[in-house]
Amino acid sequence: MALTSDIGKPMEPDQTSRTNRLLMQDRAFVSLTWLSATTVVLVLAGVMLSLLWDSIPALSTFGPSFLWTERWSPAKEIFGAAAPIFGTLVTSIIAMIIGVPLSFGIAVFLTEICPMPLRRPIGIAIELLAGIPSIIYGLWGFFVLAPVMQHTVQPFLIETFGQVPGIGLLFSGAPYGIGMLTASLVLAIMILPFVTSVTRDVFETVPVMLRESAYGMGMTTWEVVRYIMIPYTRLGLVGGIMLGLGRALGETMAVTFVIGNSHRIATSLLAPATTISASIANEFSEATSGLYTSSLIALGLILFVISFSVLAMAKWLLGRVETF
Repeated sequence: MALTSDIGKPMEPDQTSRTNRLLMQDRAFVSLTWLSATTVVLVLAGVMLSLLWDSIPALSTFGPSFLWTERWSPAKEIFGAAAPIFGTLVTSIIAMIIGVPLSFGIAVFLTEICPMPLRRPIGIAIELLAGIPSIIYGLWGFFVLAPVMQHTVQPFLIETFGQVPGIGLLFSGAPYGIGMLTASLVLAIMILPFVTSVTRDVFETVPVMLRESAYGMGMTTWEVVRYIMIPYTRLGLVGGIMLGLGRALGETMAVTFVIGNSHRIATSLLAPATTISASIANEFSEATSGLYTSSLIALGLILFVISFSVLAMAKWLLGRVETF
């Protein structure tokens, strides 16, 4: 049966073949997109199942107590994930507390205050920070930042806040130079270009007329940012923050250099500690027993679940924001 055009006339053979070709191309494109989406889901499920399967020996041996046990003794084959989990969460949270306000400040400066000739060079310089390998950050943190922390910053914190009731526990102990605070500072610098770039881009999506109208009504720069730009771009801001948090949670080499790699939970931010990724990187090559290897893979499974939970929470927050 011959194809007909919209006006009811039979289509020419050339038109018919062209229409059939376009339909085939469309079906192929749809099938390719479905295949791509399915592949991503299958890979994600495969990674999770693989981690879960290899973690079974450790999880069956230690049970749920693996999550809150601090002791980590390869010689006696006693393993607990509490210290790496604690170090991962604390360093990431401190890095976000330091890095997010700085990123917002830089983004506001570049979009509202910085002279036009300087905006592009400064923006490029900040974005270049994202291209520096993490091991370079680790070397810089170990050879440059750690000595400064040991001889200047940490003694000042110990003398100033160490004797204050309550918060004194956070700044007690000896000034080692390395530790959770040093690792958090390195992480804050590493997430800075990611959060800044996203924040600047979303700030630039605010219509010029909207901003100029606010300035014309007598608003200050702070009021424009607080009441116009942030509410207008809150979805993008949440996405940028979660991008930085995901980078902080999974960072390995830079943290390994400066955190001290100590499997213990300390109240002081100046004390050495460890993270999940640092523990895996340091000890995977030394894992000689099946239980040791399984415990390290179980740490990877925990990090996977934490990262997935953070992304799920981000999507939930975005959904909540969209309803208002």
